[in-house]
Amino acid sequence: MAEGIAKSVMPAGTNIFSAGTDPQGVNPMAVEVMKEIGIDISKQKSEHVDDIPASDIDTVITLCGDANENCPVFSGDIKRIHWGLKDPAKAAGSEDEIINEFRRVRDEIRALLESLRGAQQ
Repeated sequence: MAEGIAKSVMPAGTNIFSAGTDPQGVNPMAVEVMKEIGIDISKQKSEHVDDIPASDIDTVITLCGDANENCPVFSGDIKRIHWGLKDPAKAAGSEDEIINEFRRVRDEIRALLESLRGAQQ
């Protein structure tokens, strides 16, 4: 979700990469809640952080749980930001409760990225 939102709110020409230390694929519920806001992430794929070109990175944003602790160290002058969001894929409850958690996290990511974009302008 973060990649799709970042590509929609960050300035044109910004390179956006999304990866994890244990890629699991794109969750169908994430695809569904992103469609609700007009962003199609159905063709995105889950990538491993080692597959991201480190030379193209100037900011690393970690989002969930242990991502901050498990994020690899990148050399150079790279800004690190951690937003400790709950991983909606780990939500429990009814299908409605889980999809609502995906919506909540989606909206939180959007607000944080819009705030970051505003701070960069």
